[in-house]
Amino acid sequence: MRFSSVPAANFLLIFSLLLAACDSTPRERQAAVRKEVKELDTLARTGTRKLARLGKGAAQYRAAARTRRAQPLDPQQERQMEKALLGTADHIPNLTPGTIAEAYARLVREARTRRTAWAERDWDYARAVYQRLNAQLKTIRLDLPARDELRIRTRQAEFVALQAGHTAKGINTSARQLPQ
Repeated sequence: MRFSSVPAANFLLIFSLLLAACDSTPRERQAAVRKEVKELDTLARTGTRKLARLGKGAAQYRAAARTRRAQPLDPQQERQMEKALLGTADHIPNLTPGTIAEAYARLVREARTRRTAWAERDWDYARAVYQRLNAQLKTIRLDLPARDELRIRTRQAEFVALQAGHTAKGINTSARQLPQ
């Protein structure tokens, strides 16, 4: 280590630690190292258990989600969800470059408001509305002003973050329900 590259405050700290190490005996240092290794081992074991539990919870959550998503969505309920999220049903194919940014804004605003009350199937319907909105965006993207595209990208990121938060909460709940 070159001391010229170490800031003065860090140099003093390193120097004082070196001096303190000189005042201890090899047995004292060995005991301190054993204590630290034991603490690190305990932390590693605890972390491994938590990670394994979360992994099992994630697998259980994914299996339940696959089973749930294998069942088709009811078109009438999908229209109701679209109306609840966007204000009107069957409105997505009529969105123009001038109106699509507001549709995304409303979708995110409603999802943010309703997310705590939604069940897993409600998220499936919201995701379907979001996917249909994205499909409409693809058809009109070339006519969309850059500032609106930036707003839409921000709203898409927020919607995905809301979904990810819900998924993380579901995984955590699944992990907590596993037997100890």
